[in-house]
Amino acid sequence: MSIANNLQTIKSQLPNHVTLVAVSKTKPVSDLMEAYEAGQRIFGENKIQEMTEKWEQMPKDIQWHMIGHVQTNKVKYMAEYVSLVHGVDSLKLLKEINKQAKKHNRIIDVLLQMHIAEEETKFGLDNDELDEILNQVQNDKKSLENIRITGLMGMATFTENQTQIKKEFLHLKSIFDRLQTLQTTNNYQPTTISMGMSGDYKLAVECGSTMVRIGSSIFGNRNYTK
Repeated sequence: MSIANNLQTIKSQLPNHVTLVAVSKTKPVSDLMEAYEAGQRIFGENKIQEMTEKWEQMPKDIQWHMIGHVQTNKVKYMAEYVSLVHGVDSLKLLKEINKQAKKHNRIIDVLLQMHIAEEETKFGLDNDELDEILNQVQNDKKSLENIRITGLMGMATFTENQTQIKKEFLHLKSIFDRLQTLQTTNNYQPTTISMGMSGDYKLAVECGSTMVRIGSSIFGNRNYTK
């Protein structure tokens, strides 16, 4: 099937309230343009340099999501245009995004990444680190006025065990529900829970996801020979 057909199939399976991020990492601009022509406007990349190159070449009505682990010294390269940073896993990174956003007179939306998987290789905050960030945001609004926390992101364990994946998704949803009980401010408006990828997005939606990150089911297997 073509990229356009794959997109149409996936969108037909998603409820209206769920946002589809087309994960286009390692894919050429021609593939992204095929998705663009089919109506897709949100693309996710995991390397800032690659995302910036694509941003420079492609139409400017695209929302670019940074879905990979972010090094603080590279935030400046995407601060001009990035729409949403999925993987904020430290207060230090949050402050750097705020600093670089201010230089461009922008407010950058971010998701706080929680560590929900059993694998130690996955990045993310624990509950204490999450509370530290939330306290900072709630109590020090002026120094973090160029970011807006819009929700949470999490990645389940890479396993075939659907029961385990479901348990991890529901754990993230329970944290998200707690976040929604806190007072909203200009820089804190939790409405998004980003969980679910090509192999588990249907289960993620059942568990409350409002944003899914899908790559290989749209574009086919990735090319890592670059």
